[in-house]
Amino acid sequence: MTKTIDTGRVPTPEEFWAFFTKSQMEWEARHENWEARHEKIERQMKETDRKISALGSRIGEIVESMVEGNIVGKFQVFGYTVTKSSRNVKFGNRELPCGEIDLFLEDGDIAILIEVKTTLETADVRNHIDRLERYRRYVDATGHDKRHFIGAVAGAVIMGEAATVAHESGIYVIVQSGEAVEIVKPPEGFKAKKW
Repeated sequence: MTKTIDTGRVPTPEEFWAFFTKSQMEWEARHENWEARHEKIERQMKETDRKISALGSRIGEIVESMVEGNIVGKFQVFGYTVTKSSRNVKFGNRELPCGEIDLFLEDGDIAILIEVKTTLETADVRNHIDRLERYRRYVDATGHDKRHFIGAVAGAVIMGEAATVAHESGIYVIVQSGEAVEIVKPPEGFKAKKW
């Protein structure tokens, strides 16, 4: 701690300079300490943000896997004979519209483009409509895909009017149900352990 100058007399220039120098050094040390703590907090915040982002991505992957699980059979009920399913189909280039389709189901002259969200909101539906239009422009410009495309949106949680907006826009809505999981077939000789 900086020692105060005795105010009963006028300090000499040397005393004043020594006091000033010591105060300046103490301030610089506190400032460096503060800077170091601030940098450490910044690093911790960035690491926390990275971990939260990674967790969000993993949850998104889980939801995509749940939706993909038996979606082919669900669309067969509506008369589609899906022959191929792909995940995370990217499209576009520098000159043409670009984007990514979470799930891409193929049925001969029809393809079903599905956007999957952990929490599906109205804005996500509108964004998917835009994505469908961009994909149509992309395939028309490249001329390699003359199929028709239909849209679907999926969410573990459906918020507000998202389902209504999707249906009014001619887009299927996929929701979580009790059929979203199954038990993996145990290997030969498997016996359940009892506790």
